[in-house]
Amino acid sequence: MAYEFDLLTIGAGSGGVAGSRRAAAYGPRVGIIEEARIGGTCVLRGCVPKKLLIYGVDIADTLADAAGFGWSIDGASLDWRKLIAAKDNELDRLHGIYVSMLDKAGVARIEGRGVLVDPHTVQVGDRRVTAERILIATGGWPTVPDIPGKELMITSNEALDLKNLPERIVIYGAGYIAVEFAGIFRAAGCTVDLVFRGDQVLRGFDGEVRAHLTDSLAARGINLLPGRTIASVAEEGAARRVTLSDGSVILAGQVMAATGRAPNTKGLGLEAVGVQTGVQGEIIVDNWSRTSVPSIYAVGDVTNRFNLTPVAIAEARAVAETLYNQNPMSVFENIVPTAVFSRPEVGTVGLSEEAALAAGHKLDIYTTRFRPMKNTISGRAERTFMKLVVDQPSQRVLGAHMVGPDAAEIVQGLAVALTCGATKQQFDRTIGLHPSAAEEFVTLRDKRT
Repeated sequence: MAYEFDLLTIGAGSGGVAGSRRAAAYGPRVGIIEEARIGGTCVLRGCVPKKLLIYGVDIADTLADAAGFGWSIDGASLDWRKLIAAKDNELDRLHGIYVSMLDKAGVARIEGRGVLVDPHTVQVGDRRVTAERILIATGGWPTVPDIPGKELMITSNEALDLKNLPERIVIYGAGYIAVEFAGIFRAAGCTVDLVFRGDQVLRGFDGEVRAHLTDSLAARGINLLPGRTIASVAEEGAARRVTLSDGSVILAGQVMAATGRAPNTKGLGLEAVGVQTGVQGEIIVDNWSRTSVPSIYAVGDVTNRFNLTPVAIAEARAVAETLYNQNPMSVFENIVPTAVFSRPEVGTVGLSEEAALAAGHKLDIYTTRFRPMKNTISGRAERTFMKLVVDQPSQRVLGAHMVGPDAAEIVQGLAVALTCGATKQQFDRTIGLHPSAAEEFVTLRDKRT
């Protein structure tokens, strides 16, 4: 059968664009379907706009620290609308760049919602598009808990576009999205209540990281309400009346649900075509991103394996290399650095202490807590936390974790070391860059007892 395309991608986010461009570079006819703007979650509704807002509100720390360094800054204030407008202008620019990259790569752009008809056909509006292979990269979407008044809650999508700051906001959840937005809104001047079921934030992260960040968030003035859930939300005038599971009530200007994201697979036609999915709607794939249908592949958040933009890009490019460049490639995701852009920031790579113990490792643990040099003059009491998780018999470093300024930038470099299988002795032989926080990772000497 003659197909219109060799590869047809559904979803023009980071993974879909990267895979389509890489495949087109090797000669195949490639098309990409997108019902919204080119760029996807990371560029338009996630990583990028969120980081831009974080840069904006981080200036509050600089202003607060300035007096300790001899500066007098009077009358400084945040114009939230101006910050949102600047963010939107940057997203428009990035959208244009993504469109240009696809056009220059020779990837045909098809606007509309794609629905699978059969293993080689996608319906887009009134048009049927055929392809030898189909790549699904539709990402994820925020979920809202099924409680009375859920329609009154916003998600991260709407939080990024608020034209006016609420005086008070209730954030429901304790994952990375929840703590990041808690930091953004608190620094912008809002009263922030963080409601979560557990006793600490960031479930699934290293236990000491969780404890340190939980304490740090409280110290920054975020009202932590652990061990509770939101029972209902109701309108009360222009405010939101939030009733918690313990019966207490909060009146706030906004209520944000940050209780998770789900694979964006609803209405794609997966069941009719025979693509196997999991309990959350995620597409089941093997290590080569192949689904249960031989002609259909899936990458990124839609598979709900490791929901990070660089992983989606790597998976999509691996599919292109395997199929169109005679370069079989599979992405192994056991060592993947990640950051939480909370305030303070978290950076982590490799295994947590808990995960390493569960895997049967006998461990040496090295930790340090210290006051960053900048804080000694500024008067800020906040401390940095660092941790190395080391396999005792081999002395291989299994995990590196940090809470503090520049954690993401520092941990990215450590990810190279862990990927290369570095040992604690090799860390010890590395000369520190002084004075820096990063040097602490190569000067840790005393094991935690």
